[in-house]
Amino acid sequence: MTKSLPPLTWFRTFEAAARHLSFTAAANEIGMTQSAVSQQIKALETRLRVALFTRHARGLSLTDNGRSLLPQVGAALEKLAFATEAFDAGPTADQLTIATSVSVAQWVITPHLASFMSNHPDVRLRFLSAIWPDDFHTARADVEIRFGSQKQVGKNAELLEPSRLVALKSPRLEGKLEELPLIETVGTSSGWRAWGEVFPGCSAPSIFADSYGMALQIAMHGNGVALVNELLAGNAIKEGLLVQAHLASITGQEGYYLSINEINANAVSFRDWLHRQLVR
Repeated sequence: MTKSLPPLTWFRTFEAAARHLSFTAAANEIGMTQSAVSQQIKALETRLRVALFTRHARGLSLTDNGRSLLPQVGAALEKLAFATEAFDAGPTADQLTIATSVSVAQWVITPHLASFMSNHPDVRLRFLSAIWPDDFHTARADVEIRFGSQKQVGKNAELLEPSRLVALKSPRLEGKLEELPLIETVGTSSGWRAWGEVFPGCSAPSIFADSYGMALQIAMHGNGVALVNELLAGNAIKEGLLVQAHLASITGQEGYYLSINEINANAVSFRDWLHRQLVR
């Protein structure tokens, strides 16, 4: 039986951290939080059963195993980047390219996309799944919706509202929030620990997901309560798929930021359409 590989994102995180010898610098480069980088490195070390870094008070150094792995990972990532370059032709004149996460595409855009298409029948849409900063760079998209802090997403990006964090569950799941399983989204700065500082009494999370969209999906099927960005929750709440497990909300340190190619009329139309959906 072929042994499964660790996720590609773990290798990508390792390569950035090894190149900078800093989890913080790696996080800034690839658009993650420092804690998420640390967690992914720890997960890779656990999977490989070796230490890749020696942690010092003022930085990192590679272990012998880390130095051995780095050139192989770097070469593999370069080969993947070269192999995919030929397939990314960029946007065409009659095509609107939208780069965003699967979570935003699934929970925010597609529920009402038919209304945009009916008003713009000549526009062809191309959706690109983008998470990392260089994903957006190579996509050359007309519309970008990035997740992160204001510093991470860069200039000329507007925060999409609402952006607070809300606790959501399936309407079929009965019980008080303090009694229900909690679903944690790994890689975000504000989670159930931050919620507990404002509203004490909850247990520790028992289910972990790597995106808000996945956390919502798990919660929708009655498996627990997800603490997610309110932007993603609007359509699901309106359709009765999810309900708030608590009426309060807390501030998140990251959010979804929109930027567009202002000279593209279709991109401007899409931005205006999206804003109308969010205020309904």
